[in-house]
Amino acid sequence: MPVEWQPVRQSRTHELVLRSIEERVFAGELRAGDRLPPERELAPVLGVSRSALREALRVLETVGVLAAQPGRGPDAGARIVRNPDDALGRLLRLHFALGSYSLQDVLEARVVLERSSVEAAARHAPAEDLDEAARLVSGMAEPGIGVDAFNDLDTRFHVLLARSSGNALTSTLTSAVRESVRPLILRALEAAEDWPATAQALNAEHRSLLALVREGEGGPAAELVERHIRGLHGTLVEGPVTPEESPGKRP
Repeated sequence: MPVEWQPVRQSRTHELVLRSIEERVFAGELRAGDRLPPERELAPVLGVSRSALREALRVLETVGVLAAQPGRGPDAGARIVRNPDDALGRLLRLHFALGSYSLQDVLEARVVLERSSVEAAARHAPAEDLDEAARLVSGMAEPGIGVDAFNDLDTRFHVLLARSSGNALTSTLTSAVRESVRPLILRALEAAEDWPATAQALNAEHRSLLALVREGEGGPAAELVERHIRGLHGTLVEGPVTPEESPGKRP
């Protein structure tokens, strides 16, 4: 029986550079805080052009594992970092905007993540995190607070509770999922017929949620956060993101 040959996939040069750097990270040869050699030294060692190397470094910067500092001196060059939150949030926002995930998908993901977060926070949250959450709740109760400011504090409140769970991955995922619907939440809040009453009702739930976490009542806190999320998500409508609502702009 004759052998069936399949075409060999040709990798672009920058993909080979990425693979080489990834292999060193996986092997533990590169860790957070390590600096890469200067481009003029690294490119010939890898046998690639400096343009191909720069393309690979830009990809790593985008996914949050590299920070590039232009210029000269000891702080210049590319350094391995751990910054998954912004990178993952950006990626998820783009895929959500492109229709990779439905609004219902995002809703259910938020419910699962935040139920788990507040249950764990009720057991593990440091006092300073809960004090910071209380300040955010107070900020959302300020008379005359606008929709933009409220949305920003609201996002920070939910992400802070997730961080207080003690699970860094849960915190990162919660932040990414919450940020993915930030423009839609902003749009829904702007459409509220009585914004002061809406803000007051939402923040009353924040206050109750924080009290339950402080008291170590993880189960009731999980039930409340689910009702809170589903209640707000019920007002969201999928649609194109305008330039003013684009992921690159934080309200």
